[in-house]
Amino acid sequence: MRWSPLARSEYRTVLTSKGAWILALLVVLWGFRPTYAGWDAVGRNITIGYIQIGVDLFLPIGALLLSYQSLIGERTTGSIKFLLGLPLTRTQILFGKTTGRFVGIGTAIVAATLVLAGIGLVEHGTFGLLPFLGTLVVTLLLTSAMVAVGVFVSTVTRRTVTAATGVFAYFLVTLFWSQIVTSLYTAVTGIPVDPYDAPASGPLFLALRLTPDGAYNVLTNWFLDVGNSTELFHIVYTKLAPGVSVNAFVVEAAFDGGGPWYLHPALSLVVLLVWVVVPVALARRVFTRGDAV
Repeated sequence: MRWSPLARSEYRTVLTSKGAWILALLVVLWGFRPTYAGWDAVGRNITIGYIQIGVDLFLPIGALLLSYQSLIGERTTGSIKFLLGLPLTRTQILFGKTTGRFVGIGTAIVAATLVLAGIGLVEHGTFGLLPFLGTLVVTLLLTSAMVAVGVFVSTVTRRTVTAATGVFAYFLVTLFWSQIVTSLYTAVTGIPVDPYDAPASGPLFLALRLTPDGAYNVLTNWFLDVGNSTELFHIVYTKLAPGVSVNAFVVEAAFDGGGPWYLHPALSLVVLLVWVVVPVALARRVFTRGDAV
């Protein structure tokens, strides 16, 4: 592959930066949160829960911050002209940039998950291998989705401040996604939404899991066998406990019989794949047809 040297250069750029390792450190420090609720929910698999907690908060914004300057940085420094002079098509340049950033950030994240796994192994003993491997795979898939979004923002903007604003806007939308969805649902249907006693609405629950981090939590909760929800695993467990009222949307708490077919956790894998493919496809269209300089 002619674009592999460019990918290796991006990989080295990421791994030699402080940002990737600060992200990995934050995932470890925030993720390791032993709680009685977490242990009651999954036992020794709480180690896998540590990964979910750390990744859910820091990976999306961290991967975006490490990706959004991938192409716009070349424009602002003028080095984009050198890239365009290489014997590479614009598609190959884009794929090289995206792949290198993903492998670099993914390496740091894998290191963080292995550290958490090691801590959990020492503290709690052995945990389920298959749930751990499944969580590791979807963590890398979430990483690739966020890198794809970051590269897309870098491709369609012309100024660094504009790209940074786009990243900040994405972060705000996903941070308040639950409130946005419930407000729109109430406005359209006229049905008020109480998270303590959510209506059994398939479209409402589907909309809640359309963000990359929401889909990630659904999948990791599925691996941990705690329930079908975009919330963190210990919150889902608490929500489903008898006589407990928690502000959380959990399918089993709202529906009799597990809800409609399209709320099956496995379909959240499709959501993550869409977040990988669509931004890359749109970035390629813009980069190959527009003024790259």
